[in-house]
Amino acid sequence: MPEQGERFDATTVGSPRRAADDVTGNPQATTNPGDDDMTADTRVDDTPASDVEDFAQEIADQVESFLIALREIARAEKQATAVPMLLLEVSQLMLAGGRLGAITDVVPVERFEPDAGPDPDLDELRERLGYLLVDIDHYTEIFDPYSQPPELLNGRLSDDLAGIAAALVHGLKHHRAGRIDEALWWWQFSYLSSWGAEAGAVLRSLHSVIAHARLDSVREDQAAADDATATDGLDKGAK
Repeated sequence: MPEQGERFDATTVGSPRRAADDVTGNPQATTNPGDDDMTADTRVDDTPASDVEDFAQEIADQVESFLIALREIARAEKQATAVPMLLLEVSQLMLAGGRLGAITDVVPVERFEPDAGPDPDLDELRERLGYLLVDIDHYTEIFDPYSQPPELLNGRLSDDLAGIAAALVHGLKHHRAGRIDEALWWWQFSYLSSWGAEAGAVLRSLHSVIAHARLDSVREDQAAADDATATDGLDKGAK
């Protein structure tokens, strides 16, 4: 996660294209750049201030909704309920991330990032999630599908979710203080450099857990039915 202080240039981690203090909405559709030009950029610096503020508020609503849901899910007692809810919430958060990644670099006027205050203590959240997800917490995935050779990454869902929350809270503090460009800059850069990849890894892991739970049971039932049919055929043949 990028540290507070002198800001980094988001172009160092990729040049995104542009479309439109505690751990605590439904997004509106962004303006379509044109049915005949789906690849056209929508630049924040060309967008009226009111539209930028509306966009930032929509992202803030999604961020806050995710943080509230994550806190409540961490208090759950049953993993069977928590996993599908986490899948839903992380999927919705990735929509906000996609919108941030689809706009050109947000560059605030100030060279240095204003102090947003102390970072929240998320150890309890991390521990609760680790306890809740104990038997699926550790996962392995390909870190960068385009690296040669591909690099395997070992991670923990509880660490990733807590790290995502920390990055989102930091930007939310800027937004609540009225620093709209700082909030958008932080959310965008941290999405590209850290929490976007973390959320993607979490999403793939949760999807795998649910897919195995649903599909493996179907295969087992089918295998059991096939075995029963074969056994019944043998019994009739013996008679």
